[in-house]
Amino acid sequence: QVQLVESGGGLAQPGGSLRLSCAASGFTFSAYAMTWARQAPGTGPEWVSAIANDGSDTYYADSVKGRFTISRDNANDTLYLQMNSLKPEDTAVYYCQKGLFGQWHQGKYDYWGQGTQVTVSS
Repeated sequence: QVQLVESGGGLAQPGGSLRLSCAASGFTFSAYAMTWARQAPGTGPEWVSAIANDGSDTYYADSVKGRFTISRDNANDTLYLQMNSLKPEDTAVYYCQKGLFGQWHQGKYDYWGQGTQVTVSS
């Protein structure tokens, strides 16, 4: 069955960095776009970033553009999110999501992981 397992979250200071990972299994990872989303307490899910199946196209929410970098390693079925210049408003649970297609389409996903907590605070 499809499994997505996020890791790498934790506590970071404002201006600091974290690198999230999402280990995928149970499907042909290289065939599907992947997405990162986040949810802060008391709010709905927010799309953060997406990447096409071959890594050729990447997409970012305005709130993270220039600070976050999405990437993938298709040989090892792993998705990454490098987060730099972190801000307190980045505090949330971060989830990876499996897309329905090779190219990314907003809102088109069918599985997501259990999430990893990111807290940005001094």
